[in-house]
Amino acid sequence: MSYVTETLGNLIHQTAFFNLSWGNLLMILVALVFLYLAIKKGYEPLLLVPIAFGMLLVNMYPEIMANPEDTSNGVGGLLHYFYILDEWSILPSLIFMGVGAMTDFGPLIANPISFLMGAAAQLGIYLAYFMAILMGFSDKAAAAISIIGGADGPTSIFLCGKLGQTQYMGPIAVAAYSYMSLVPIIQPPIMKALTTEEERKIKMEQLRPVSKLERILFPIIVTIVVVLILPSTAPLIGMLMLGNLFRESGVVKQLTETASNALMYIVVILLGTSVGASTSAEAFLKMDTLKIVALGMIAFAFGTAGGVLLGKLLCKVTKGKINPLIGSAGVSAVPMAARVSQKVGSEADPSNFLLMHAMGPNVAGVIGTAVAAGTFMAIFGV
Repeated sequence: MSYVTETLGNLIHQTAFFNLSWGNLLMILVALVFLYLAIKKGYEPLLLVPIAFGMLLVNMYPEIMANPEDTSNGVGGLLHYFYILDEWSILPSLIFMGVGAMTDFGPLIANPISFLMGAAAQLGIYLAYFMAILMGFSDKAAAAISIIGGADGPTSIFLCGKLGQTQYMGPIAVAAYSYMSLVPIIQPPIMKALTTEEERKIKMEQLRPVSKLERILFPIIVTIVVVLILPSTAPLIGMLMLGNLFRESGVVKQLTETASNALMYIVVILLGTSVGASTSAEAFLKMDTLKIVALGMIAFAFGTAGGVLLGKLLCKVTKGKINPLIGSAGVSAVPMAARVSQKVGSEADPSNFLLMHAMGPNVAGVIGTAVAAGTFMAIFGV
């Protein structure tokens, strides 16, 4: 009888109920909120569902992220091995290949001035960098945090790993992906506050056709120019442009389909769950996390504002040929930010069609954020 009692007692005490802290309960609640936003509201479900589920798992069963050095049998937790691929910057680079294979750079090629708006939208990154230093973060940590302003999760994870700031990877990645998913909520008030109704109603001329030769040469030339100037951007820019070359060359359809579908979705599962699993209560519920979330919001807001304000300037320079709203798409949340530009523009004039025009700054923002990450790596000699 005592054996049965002891066995039952051991089984009961092995349940998660006896090991949950208030912090674990709070993180489980946050995970459930993320799942609600992803499933019910449709906010970037491909990202938020795996992130939220990884968060849920690690706060009920921390050993799923166990380091093999800390286990008796030398075998680590399942998501620990996924997370190593984040630290080694492998998964973010593969994500960029998939993005390149899915992205049409035609609007950017047809309207090169979009590069300026994509660059202006990086304002928030550099502002957040200096603010993070003032808040007490080290220079490398400040750089890793600031990339949140580009609303680019893979680049945030990539830079965090390269700069050796993996202790902040969970909060940085969750903040970056959260702001990516909340683009439709965060950006419109900023866009409307900085533009007049007349500016929002501006209709832009149809983009010129882009030849196949231009489409093929673009990823090759961008890779050569950017990587020669900032070699450290090669993993991101190289994979982005390789994926795009798959798409535009037209001779490797199988590779294009694999990079943009099967491989992309596999990588999203691995990256999302491992990022979510890095948010255990012990690692996540700290004052630094709140600072990172706040800095990310500031960076994202100023990035949006920077793009819109340059759009206003270009609107005046071109005598009303550019709608300032497309500047907000300079943050690299592709294609969500471009859709928001379209939505706000159509609210002012239902016949206004800005989506393709906004895709120019949007894809320029992807390149701009990668360049910003490369600039920080060059500064710190990584």
